[in-house]
Amino acid sequence: MERGKERLQQLMQQLEQERDELKVKFGLAKLEAREEWQQLEKKMEGLRGRMKVVGDEAKDASGDVGAALDVVAEEIKEGFDRLKKLI
Repeated sequence: MERGKERLQQLMQQLEQERDELKVKFGLAKLEAREEWQQLEKKMEGLRGRMKVVGDEAKDASGDVGAALDVVAEEIKEGFDRLKKLI
């Protein structure tokens, strides 16, 4: 009977240690996700501004500008995908 109680206590200690480790990782993930979000928000604002300029001057927009906007949009999409994995 004593061995069973000791085994359960060890199991409980292991579970508490794992819980504490996960709690720290979740905290770090939240911080990382928040930082990623802030960077993506800045990129989105920049993209909105560039899209407005391109929209206002669409007739004069070159392929290079469109390609550059595609690159930024893809970076933002990849960032969103990273965030989905973090949360």
